[in-house]
Amino acid sequence: MKRTLISALALSAATAVSAQELPSVQTDNDWFTAGETTIQEIIARQANTGKAKNVILMIADGNGVGTNYATRLYVGQQKGNFGEEEVLPYETNDFYNGIVKTYNINAQTPDSAPTAGAMNTGVKQRFNLINLSGSAIHDDCSTVAGNELTTFAEIVEGMGKSVGIVTTARVTHATPAAVYSKTANRNWEDELPEGCTAQKDIAAQMIDSMTSGMVDIVLGGGSRYFTPKGAQTPNGGTGHRPDGQDLLAVAKDAGIQYAANLEELNALDMGKPILGLWTDSHVSYEADRPDTEPSLVDMTRTAIEFLSQNENGYYLEIEAGRVDHANHAGNFARTAADGMIWTEAVALADELTNDEDTLIIVTADHEHAITFNGYCGRGTPIQGLCYGISQTEDKHTDEPNLADDGKPYSVITYANGSGSILLKGEGENDYSGSRPEVTEEEAMDLDYLQQALIPMESETHSGEDVAVYAKGPWAHLVDGTIEQNVIFHVMNHAINAE
Repeated sequence: MKRTLISALALSAATAVSAQELPSVQTDNDWFTAGETTIQEIIARQANTGKAKNVILMIADGNGVGTNYATRLYVGQQKGNFGEEEVLPYETNDFYNGIVKTYNINAQTPDSAPTAGAMNTGVKQRFNLINLSGSAIHDDCSTVAGNELTTFAEIVEGMGKSVGIVTTARVTHATPAAVYSKTANRNWEDELPEGCTAQKDIAAQMIDSMTSGMVDIVLGGGSRYFTPKGAQTPNGGTGHRPDGQDLLAVAKDAGIQYAANLEELNALDMGKPILGLWTDSHVSYEADRPDTEPSLVDMTRTAIEFLSQNENGYYLEIEAGRVDHANHAGNFARTAADGMIWTEAVALADELTNDEDTLIIVTADHEHAITFNGYCGRGTPIQGLCYGISQTEDKHTDEPNLADDGKPYSVITYANGSGSILLKGEGENDYSGSRPEVTEEEAMDLDYLQQALIPMESETHSGEDVAVYAKGPWAHLVDGTIEQNVIFHVMNHAINAE
């Protein structure tokens, strides 16, 4: 909910600037007056040092500064504007912001498991591990015992608060698993190596967290990891669990309600724990989502309304997981659609909560190897070709810029990925070829893979910093350039403030 700005906003540009006389062509300019308004909004901010009753951690997976920039333009262009001037819900001046360093203990380029783990425990972790200290080793079950870290969810449960998880990925995937799981391998979603007794698989840990009362609502995808191998899932697919356990039956026997689609979700009793899994694996991309499947906005609304019933408050982690997956595919059109619904989920979370008692933190776990090419004119479609800069108009020219090979190029490319311009030759490591020509129609197609340089089956993460935005109690602690694990400490301070 937006704060009412103090009367300083009423100051005119003429009184706010230096006493030095400035020409009216400058002081009457829209950019000048907008700049003065921005300064007054920042001056008007008052730090909230109250105790946070609720904490919402919103993670758009893979939505680093570059991907966020592209999403901003896409959202603005869907509204019929140039795009560059768009302000996303968390980019307003009632959010504090900072820059986050995302590296893992042993990795310059991070993985989602330890990045999410850092935000949930306050401790940086090793690549591919979740919520284990730096003494634990990836894929080594024997190093789990004694290295388990206490999670933010465990802390708030001890305070009588509720806990919820919303994701567009599998609920056993890295980021949601960081709320409740401790594992030496993020991929042990439903199966452990032989002889591993120090931990349960991630799906089993999730059901344990719900039956014990630590986690109260979980919404996302991945029903196959809770269903016996060969058995039919509630979504019509085939189960994947090799141990034959039916964890959904375990959940139902414990009084946990289950929903497999939007209609079933809407029919549930809001007074009992909820598990909703809409798909066998990841939730559908927003661009492909059927009406029977809840959107990220639907899930966000349900989770906040459900958790708000607890007078002691709650912790809710919300992940837009498929922003990451579409980037991995080199398919920006789907990245953008998932990014857009993500911004709507942030706006809704803000609308449904009170700034006085709810800390909202909006961030990403890492960036991708996404790049932006050429000198493009204003309003160039962010997923299309790069058009020239007009000398007389604000809008771009109608002529695409050409590279030195005489061919147009899209605004977005990836440094690596399946859209590589290099073609595989006869030898195992033989790649060559010239860049194929692309038209605007092709570049704007939903299935178009942006051109990439280095050939890889899946585009990789980047080690670049990401942004973090916050509002509510102690949000002003989000400031400057911080290590990723500091986000936990902001949340922990906010709920324990006196």
